[in-house]
Amino acid sequence: MTIAPSRCPWAKADADVAYHDAEWGVPIVRDEARLFEMITLEGAQAGLSWSTILKKREGYRRCFAAFDADRVARFTTRDVERLVLDASIVRHRGKVESTIHNAKAIVALRNTRGPDALSDLLWSFVDAKPVQNAWRTMADVPAKTPESVAMSKALQKAGFRFVGPTTCYALMQAAGLVNDHLVTCPRHAACADLARSF
Repeated sequence: MTIAPSRCPWAKADADVAYHDAEWGVPIVRDEARLFEMITLEGAQAGLSWSTILKKREGYRRCFAAFDADRVARFTTRDVERLVLDASIVRHRGKVESTIHNAKAIVALRNTRGPDALSDLLWSFVDAKPVQNAWRTMADVPAKTPESVAMSKALQKAGFRFVGPTTCYALMQAAGLVNDHLVTCPRHAACADLARSF
């Protein structure tokens, strides 16, 4: 029996569908700002829906200097006070402070390991090649993996915050380190094709 292709069931709202169809699972390599953005958004999602975060995405880009780590690393306590009052982002002091702290960690990582340090670190957990999973249902998809646990530990050791194993696995999915589109989703094959170029 052949199952008709269908989009991953988590993508219901218009913003979710657009994100699913254009970005989720597409490998992000050597783009520090986009990786910083995904780390920030995945950390901000903790306790909230992804739809909520997507609605605030442009606010995050505006508030955090288009995720320019050098600029965000220079934010001060005055910036924190301004940001926790800005309704265009999640106004959680810990999450705002973690974004600034993570920018500093990115800069430190780059200064010690080179210009692609963040990308190299993240991709090292999948041997620099996207993992092609073959999940049939959402129940099959794990919340975390040994790789996301190891990534979480490495990021925390490098000074990052709000990067637990579940957040790291969501980052791996979003940034295309793993292809977690269900096999019945047309995007599974599209992301698998992109992975062949690695």
